[in-house]
Amino acid sequence: MSVEPAAARAPLGRRARTCVAVVIVLAVVVPALLIRELTEAWFGAGPVADVSSLVVPVVMTAWLAPYASYRRRDALLWLVGPGLLIFAVIAWRVAFAPYRDWRPRPDEVARVRWLRDPERAGMWYVAKAEPNAG
Repeated sequence: MSVEPAAARAPLGRRARTCVAVVIVLAVVVPALLIRELTEAWFGAGPVADVSSLVVPVVMTAWLAPYASYRRRDALLWLVGPGLLIFAVIAWRVAFAPYRDWRPRPDEVARVRWLRDPERAGMWYVAKAEPNAG
């Protein structure tokens, strides 16, 4: 595994990480609400408007989930209720990338390394995925 420079970008502080996470959540929720309003204006209130409001959040959750050690199928939680909570956690974790303050999943262990630098002790660093040689 190649050694990535840990000082490429310092990890965000709590305040900056919170701001980035809020922007990510708003970038998903606001278009979802707009799509729901447009669908409701065209087709009336009902299940079509309700389901249309979930398209953007489900797609974005499925796209960002692997970057936050979640599975893509966790996007289906938007259909039963806790989707916004799960997406908020995903946004919080993605805002900290490429550093991590959570344990990697077993299939991610090959791409991460534990940082021993005194400034970043207790964090993981995600290395770029190496292309397959064959």
